Amino acid sequence: MNRILPLLFLWLLAAPLWAQQFALRGKVTTRENEPLVGATVRVKGTQTAALTDGYGGFRLQLPGPGSVLQVSYVGFSTVEVEVGGRTSLTIVLETDSKVLNDVVITGYSVQNRKDIVGSVTRISGEDLKGTPAASFNQLLQGKATGVQVTSNSGVPGGGITFRVRGNNSINASVDPLYVIDGVFVSNTEPIRTSIGNQQQSNPLADINPADIESIQILKDANATAIYGSLGANGVVIVTTKRGSLNTKARITANISHGWSDAVKKFRATTGPETGTLVNEAAVNTAIDRGVDPSTITLPFADPSKLPTYDRISDLFRVAGTSSYDLSAQGGTARSTYFAGFSYLKQESIVKPSDFERYTVRFNYDNHLSDKVKLGNSLNITRTYRNVSSNDNNPTGVINSAIFPRSYLPVFNDDGTYARSGSFDNHLALIRNLNNNAVGWRTIANLYAEWAILPELTLKSSWSLDNSDMYENNYSNTLISAGIATKGSAASYETKNLILTNEQILTWRKSFGEKHRLHALVGNTVNSVIQESTTATGQGFATNNLTSISVAATTLGSSSRAVARLVSFFGKAGYTFDNRFTLDVSLRADASSKFGADRRWGYFPSAGVAWNASNESFVKDLGVFNELKFRASIGLSGNQNGIGSYAAQGLWSSGSNYLETAGTSPSQLENRLLTWETTRQVDIGTEFSILNNRLGVTVDYYNKYTYDLLLNVPVPSRSGFTTYLQNFGAVRNKGVEIALHSRNIEGRNFRWSTDFNISFNRNKIEKLASDIALGASGRNISILRQGYAVNSFQLYKQLYVDPQTGNAVYEDVNKDGILTSADRQIVGNALPRFTGGLTNTLSYKQFDLNFLFYFQEGNKIMSMHDFFLVHGGTQNFIGFIPRQLERWQKPGDVTDIPRLTTYSGAPTVNGGPSNNYGGNVANQSSRYLLDGSFIRLRNVSLGYTVPQSIVKRAGLTNVRAYVQAANLLTFTRFTGLDPEVSSQSNSQNTAGYDWATVPQPRTVQVGVSVTL
Repeated sequence: MNRILPLLFLWLLAAPLWAQQFALRGKVTTRENEPLVGATVRVKGTQTAALTDGYGGFRLQLPGPGSVLQVSYVGFSTVEVEVGGRTSLTIVLETDSKVLNDVVITGYSVQNRKDIVGSVTRISGEDLKGTPAASFNQLLQGKATGVQVTSNSGVPGGGITFRVRGNNSINASVDPLYVIDGVFVSNTEPIRTSIGNQQQSNPLADINPADIESIQILKDANATAIYGSLGANGVVIVTTKRGSLNTKARITANISHGWSDAVKKFRATTGPETGTLVNEAAVNTAIDRGVDPSTITLPFADPSKLPTYDRISDLFRVAGTSSYDLSAQGGTARSTYFAGFSYLKQESIVKPSDFERYTVRFNYDNHLSDKVKLGNSLNITRTYRNVSSNDNNPTGVINSAIFPRSYLPVFNDDGTYARSGSFDNHLALIRNLNNNAVGWRTIANLYAEWAILPELTLKSSWSLDNSDMYENNYSNTLISAGIATKGSAASYETKNLILTNEQILTWRKSFGEKHRLHALVGNTVNSVIQESTTATGQGFATNNLTSISVAATTLGSSSRAVARLVSFFGKAGYTFDNRFTLDVSLRADASSKFGADRRWGYFPSAGVAWNASNESFVKDLGVFNELKFRASIGLSGNQNGIGSYAAQGLWSSGSNYLETAGTSPSQLENRLLTWETTRQVDIGTEFSILNNRLGVTVDYYNKYTYDLLLNVPVPSRSGFTTYLQNFGAVRNKGVEIALHSRNIEGRNFRWSTDFNISFNRNKIEKLASDIALGASGRNISILRQGYAVNSFQLYKQLYVDPQTGNAVYEDVNKDGILTSADRQIVGNALPRFTGGLTNTLSYKQFDLNFLFYFQEGNKIMSMHDFFLVHGGTQNFIGFIPRQLERWQKPGDVTDIPRLTTYSGAPTVNGGPSNNYGGNVANQSSRYLLDGSFIRLRNVSLGYTVPQSIVKRAGLTNVRAYVQAANLLTFTRFTGLDPEVSSQSNSQNTAGYDWATVPQPRTVQVGVSVTL
């Protein structure tokens, strides 16, 4: 009894406390009843909180029946719910369009933009609509700061130059890493048919842009360092569309057709004009040689009687584009799906090229239990290209039309194709070119996710990017390439396989209302396997038999290369009171490409952010709705662009003696070869004012890349000319500014504007020696310490002497003569700034969107003018109208010197021999043109049929639209198109215009229907 009384007393004392606490069980879902995993459920005014599990469920011990819950999740509006004595409840969160725009997919995680300490740009799939283009990276032009996108030509599915914050390297790749649904995808050029020095294709044209949900571009070190050796050039993360739980199937069909033509076309002097120029050159040359011109026989007695043959009109056509997209998405209580099919066919405005693509996509996710989720992403693509030669190929279609003199006939008297010099007949090429490239590509990802605890998740994924390009070419006996060999054929098969396995353990935890932690650790195993097979044949009995097996002589070769990468990484972030965020990461990579002593690289980063708008003194100002400052620093690496066995000592076959096969050393070993490393500092601010009507983002960055993977010259006594080692440095620094304004938000009328501008300065900080290259051995491009990459080295023309008509150049070394020492850097192909201006308007059922893109300060070397404003020095080659602006008599003021082919006294500055020949040899700055331009990149006008009409037809949505691309271009560039880079096969020879297909002007109409 004495023991029972104290126990009874304690029970009576504790009973009121027990009566106040009880257990609550609940679930957090979307409006579509999709569970929200990882939502925060907090008891207001206390430190008690929980995270929802794999089914959106949670459990809490509440202090009393009147408790209030605060529920939040990234991308959704935060709500407060009164428990009201209930022991179970379901809480539904609504998406917040403003907050949803702030959801950012960074390296291996999803974060709210307010917690981001790095520089990340997000572009939604909706923002990619409105421009007819085959690839999503082309559609990013003018939409993101720090990103320069250039279409190298107007060929459908053709090469794209894509740079994030400048060129970081010289030998290694400068392309960003592309990650699509967690798959590391290849951007390696698969086509091997030689078409000059232009990048033949854009491998990312294998992806249908209509399948994309969003794109995140990671730019600073804090954002990219988690990708280590793959992230130095930036990271582009692409997320494709997926279904939603508990939603019925939504079927969407989109059909469009377009027409494209050339805004400007090539021009040539007429037959009489050409004859007059040829005669004038002959007279002037005689004078320069001291010969009485009356004693020479002119090439044409009466140039006015010469005929004019129009080849250029044969090149161009009104090209058609057809696009068909069909998709279905939805989900059950436990699974979601997205399935899509698309077909695209694009003709080039220059015959005979075209591009065709079939794409199938299937994304699926399934919740096997409360804790386990499986899913996949699958994309299969088939492409077809009819490949046509251009730029510096004399037997290319364009060159064969623009180079022959206009008075020369297209056909011989017997009706056969006429040819001039080394140039083929353009019609023969258009009618007989047979270069077919067929590609198959599979991009797939399979993942499993296990919610070990509500705050702890393990994800494992397996992915592949498998591409196979098959090219089958035949040159018959009607074109030059087949005449001398009695028909020639080539077959190439190129396979590229990327296999990746990743494990990621993620932990998220909130402590009270002021502390949030997130951390992850993981590892990656990556293999890249490249295989190629080549077969060629010459001598065919007839053009009807084109298989290599029936050729008189055949050759074949094959190769295989394997590179592997093993990585371990970790990242942690801490946010205090929604004001201060600290984020750190570390990645360790080991690559088989590097020397045995230096295979491991370590890439740390750190960043901080201060959300000053949550400070009371900032709120008291009444100016800022949001105000954030951030800074980051870190290292990232680069191993792309070098061979799989770049560090190894190699031997090659082919050193045969008589009938005995032999081998010889072909590459020196470098056991110390290791990563290029980029150190980047980023300082930025983001703020919004006027009730979030105006948002501004400003970033300053400084990127320094050192230990470049560079082929350094070595003494010839070594038996080699170069040795790949870590030497050299490049710096990029710049400022980025982005503005978003909601100008008008009325009931029926809305208008918003997005503007961005990016400034970048590139400089080679360290280089062993000058590297001259470009223009087919003319070495017009140069890499030199203290200057930017893609610099041009020319003789700087000061003026044309009005009295003599001869060109005068700057004497750099002041020695009174003109030699190669007087060549100097006179500009580069890199713009000082790029940007875009987008306006989006809607009035009732109508919507209008238009984008202006601009760039300023870049130079373009016009090889078109180089060859066709030649003063008579090029036999068999005609002229363009610019040659008619030449000096003719004393007092003429022009930049085109007097016609002459005289080559004597080549060192005399201001003498006739350097007008077009001599030491200058036409490498004059007069052919270096300003490539700045402003372009109305696209305009889109749409009409959405009212719901009252659509529903009666049993549909969900119907929209008709018309789009136009490249309607207007404002530029001083005299060529066909300032957006050009015909030597793009090398990243160090950008900015050449050389018989290139221009960007087409396109008008497209279409309709989108949703069931």
